[in-house]
Amino acid sequence: MADRLTGIDVREDAGAEQSIARAPTGVTAFIGRTLRGPLNRPVLIRGFADFERFFGGLWQPSTVSYAVEQFFEAGGSTAIVVRVANGARPCTLLLPAADEWLTLRAVATGTREFLRAAVDYDGIGDNEQDRFNLVLQRVRSHGSEHIEDQEIYRRLSADPQSSRFVATALVESQLARVAGDVPAIRPALTRATGGRGLAAYVNSSSDGDDGGPLTDYDIIGSAAEGTGLFALGAAETINFLCIPPLSRDVDIGPSTLLVANRYCRDRRALLVVDPPLVWDTPEAAISGARDWGFASEDAVMYFPRLLALDKLRGRFEAFSSCGAVAGMLVRGDEHGRFWSMPTGDEAVLRPSLRPLCPVGEDDRLRLAALGINVIAASRAPGSSRPAARTLAGPGAQSPDWRLLGRRRLALFVLNSIERGTRWMLFEPNEPALWNRASSQLRAFFESLEAEGAFAGRAPDDRWFVVCDERINRNRERDRGAVNLLFGFPASRAGQFHSFLVSHRAGGSRVKPVSLNRLQAQTAHPEALIDAVEPLPFIQAG
Repeated sequence: MADRLTGIDVREDAGAEQSIARAPTGVTAFIGRTLRGPLNRPVLIRGFADFERFFGGLWQPSTVSYAVEQFFEAGGSTAIVVRVANGARPCTLLLPAADEWLTLRAVATGTREFLRAAVDYDGIGDNEQDRFNLVLQRVRSHGSEHIEDQEIYRRLSADPQSSRFVATALVESQLARVAGDVPAIRPALTRATGGRGLAAYVNSSSDGDDGGPLTDYDIIGSAAEGTGLFALGAAETINFLCIPPLSRDVDIGPSTLLVANRYCRDRRALLVVDPPLVWDTPEAAISGARDWGFASEDAVMYFPRLLALDKLRGRFEAFSSCGAVAGMLVRGDEHGRFWSMPTGDEAVLRPSLRPLCPVGEDDRLRLAALGINVIAASRAPGSSRPAARTLAGPGAQSPDWRLLGRRRLALFVLNSIERGTRWMLFEPNEPALWNRASSQLRAFFESLEAEGAFAGRAPDDRWFVVCDERINRNRERDRGAVNLLFGFPASRAGQFHSFLVSHRAGGSRVKPVSLNRLQAQTAHPEALIDAVEPLPFIQAG
């Protein structure tokens, strides 16, 4: 099922008798300033119409609104949006209660949050003087009858001792909460102008504020409070993360870049990095990249930025490319397996978008050597394009992680196995469990192999799976941990990417290990001890 507001899916993970479900590969997260919407809460959207409904659509100060629009225009299908703000303030709504006021404060901040409320006593007995009914609505604008959301609360009470105390009942509201003290007298019946007894509404005040331009602190947020970037912790899966510039002429800072990159590494996702504003020509990009100092196997960049129609200004403007790039990569997944496109995975723009500047073939190759991909306006038949790269650089843990397709395959395998084997934690850690888990993994790898994920490898040079007493010793079992060891082929024959997945109550961990197939299958138990030495667990998901 899905949460009514956020749309985040809640579902049961695969069990022992099910095959390992394939993890998504195209869920793209966006963080930025929007016209309206819930703050620091991930909202799942499946089209730009959803973004307009939750976040108000395009807004000139909102770079993320244009990035999301271009994501869907470029072929994206599923996005998660987190709204952040700098000093934004919610509007208030005042309900008269004798000589006092019951003050409600909007959950969402900004000047475009239009609420109204109505109080009635229908079904309330004459001896229930503390009781009342409350209707809360979000409308398109003041005076509009276009209702976007509604909540109805029956038999609320002004008595703090009541189980229906209004301040307690509204804690779960997605529209408004009680602000300040609750008057001892219930709010007055809301009547239409003219006092003819017809139900009417009280509109919210115009005291909301949109706040100022974003800073890096707003984007990063707080891990302890789950704000900013860390609000994405409530999302089960993200595959790409896009953080557009703070404003049209201000890039995100190094601190945001570093924190976002680490977050993507922990979540097994890819950060889509925009070229800095000053990289406005291929020469500037090549020169700037050499001194940039940022490298990561979990980040990808496409050059240049884009020209797109600004529908609010009615002319073509320059925009960051992260949203369109993520959309194009997701679109490419629909037409072929990302692991089987070593030279054909260049980003090709939809007709509504075009590169900010031309890039010649020589510059394309020079940028590729620096880990920077080039956006193409069209495919060039018969030309040989370099394979898409990550920003790993020469310091990559594996040469394979410099290639975007291979890195995406690895993240897909890790996400699928970690999520698809959580059921192991709820079964006795004994040989029967190990055998079932091993069979699941073998079937998973066999299906990928059949689709060409490991093409070109000999039958005796394939993936391997280890789940037995060598990695599930008494020490691990006493701690309540269950371990799985596996490897899949690297590009070089005879080498493997090996990982240990560990599950225990409250968390899971995926740890790379140095081990080849022959060692895994023939090693004495003591030879595998180093692979399972405990590390701090991270939260599952």
